[in-house]
Amino acid sequence: MNKNRITVDNKRIINNDRTVDCNQLVPIKYKWAWNYYLDGCANHWMPSEVSMQRDIEQWKDPKCFTPDERHIIKRTFGFFATAETLVGNNLVLAVYRHVDNSEARQYLLRQAFEEAIHVHAFQYIVQSLSLDEGEMFNMYREVEAIYNKDEYAMSCTDGALDPDLDPKTKEGLQKFLKNLVGFYVITEGIFFYSGFVTMLSFGRQNRIPGTCEQIQYILRDESIHMNFGIDLINTIRDENPGVWDKEFEGKIIDFIKTAVSLEHKYAEECLPNGILGLNTHLLKEYIQYIADRRFERLKLPKQYGSENPFPWMSEVIDLKKEKNFFETRVTEYQTGGALEW
Repeated sequence: MNKNRITVDNKRIINNDRTVDCNQLVPIKYKWAWNYYLDGCANHWMPSEVSMQRDIEQWKDPKCFTPDERHIIKRTFGFFATAETLVGNNLVLAVYRHVDNSEARQYLLRQAFEEAIHVHAFQYIVQSLSLDEGEMFNMYREVEAIYNKDEYAMSCTDGALDPDLDPKTKEGLQKFLKNLVGFYVITEGIFFYSGFVTMLSFGRQNRIPGTCEQIQYILRDESIHMNFGIDLINTIRDENPGVWDKEFEGKIIDFIKTAVSLEHKYAEECLPNGILGLNTHLLKEYIQYIADRRFERLKLPKQYGSENPFPWMSEVIDLKKEKNFFETRVTEYQTGGALEW
């Protein structure tokens, strides 16, 4: 055997030395990262495969939605429309730059593509429903509760993009870990879930079914994103003893708890009055329940002890989707010979 060849013992999830070629996938050390990549590929979907005809008919009917229902739907679209872009930009500009393990990068490339699909999905929904595109895609600038959430996440990217950041130092690695917590745990694991539970509540009543189908696929993708991110965080933590000390742990707990408070403010703005059996109190309780699950995955103590007020959401998240796109697809794939170049 050539002694210069890379072995699994040479590989690390981050901060590999120069003897490890990040372009060489095999041998795979972190099989969990490769499996997330395979799961992402197996879950592939495109927005244009989902029919929006019934959504269009319902949205045009003034009797189908109350003003409060239209308000929360628009607020949900307004947050998601730009939040997905923020996550994608953070992946490409910050995370990929520092994670130099080949199998983890393989998944990051897949995730970045999925973020692009999610941005496409909201553009497709907004365009299909003939919503004001300027209003939807500028809402993060004009609605304080949305702006505060986006700004909170973007602050993590700013830290990871600092040209002086050195992830080989304790301070630099902690700053990068905070970025990962900010996007994988907070943005994708907490900030998205008020929108998920709200939109899927409409779906349970067979309203805006095409939109809710896409939301369900996005939720499936985001669950994988978040789980990959937490495994990435925990692997960095395990491979770098001392980086996750008590002081840093306290900062991460406060970081997540502040995000929960921001999500509470967002729930109040989106849902001033109760609809569909939802109200601000139940959404806050659900966000606290979700946050406690994130704390547990990070090997941190629960902070709230809230129960899940929406047990049906656990079924949506935890059960694998067996949807057959061939039963719902309204556009056909082109064969290679039919493609126009």
